Amino acid sequence: MEIVDKLLNHSRLALSKAITAVENEYDDAVKIMTEIYPHTGNADVIGITGPTGAGKSTLTDKRAKEYRKRGKTVGIVAIDPTSPYSGGAILGDRIRMMDLMADEGIFVRSMATRGSLGGLSQKAGDAVKLMDAYGMDVIIIETVGVGQSEVDIVKTADTTMVVVIPGMGDDIQAIKAGILEIGDLFTINKADREGTDKLNIEIEMMLELNPEHVGWRPPINRTIASKGEGIEAVVDSIEAHKAYLIDSGKLNDIRKKRIKNEVEAMLNDRVNRYIDKEVIQTQEFDDLVVKMQSREIEPYSVVDDIVGKVLK
Repeated sequence: MEIVDKLLNHSRLALSKAITAVENEYDDAVKIMTEIYPHTGNADVIGITGPTGAGKSTLTDKRAKEYRKRGKTVGIVAIDPTSPYSGGAILGDRIRMMDLMADEGIFVRSMATRGSLGGLSQKAGDAVKLMDAYGMDVIIIETVGVGQSEVDIVKTADTTMVVVIPGMGDDIQAIKAGILEIGDLFTINKADREGTDKLNIEIEMMLELNPEHVGWRPPINRTIASKGEGIEAVVDSIEAHKAYLIDSGKLNDIRKKRIKNEVEAMLNDRVNRYIDKEVIQTQEFDDLVVKMQSREIEPYSVVDDIVGKVLK
């Protein structure tokens, strides 16, 4: 395909068009993904998550610039809340990263969550693959800060960074059961605020209680992203985690699990669409709903019958 050839030859326009095709499910979307797939699996994929207002976009901006100083190209998938009217991204993140657009070695794309409970739609995973095939060395996925549901990011990233800020109060307790357990490294942003030391101790205590961290102790970095302070240490920690994953053989395990999750999600999506079209959107199903409402029949046997027919 011409668009794939251009993308593999580092055409930014082709990359943009390919992501649009995939995001909007154009007719050629699957063919594009099929052809670029052999060229994927080379980029370092880094997730960044944390509560709203933690400064994730500013950190992403500063980290991208630090990677560029180190000679690496950077792709950024900024997950924005979905507009309830158009289904598209509200583009807040892209506006905040406007000055990155002038750098040919950085490509920023805002995408909508599209109602995905985990904050990360399957389309974002496809965008990561397209940037990977394009040749980006590092791909950063920045998520909507909606709390515990951000665990989905783990399924897409090699390394996950959790950003927190002092002064969250009881919020740290509210999110610890979710995103704090998925962090490969932690960043306390706005570290010039009161309460930084206390927050650092709380995170340390939570890490002590987590038996998952064997072989790798998630570092806790402090940054003041608005001033560009502490960014080098964060990137160094990400590189150290990458080295650990390679040396321990865990990078291969992570990527194997990612493929399994992707295929499972694709299967679920295909089955759900089939059921919606062939079952839910039919007059026969509407008639069954009326009968269930009047208690002539019950839903359990209806589901059994539908599953029996679908799986014939």
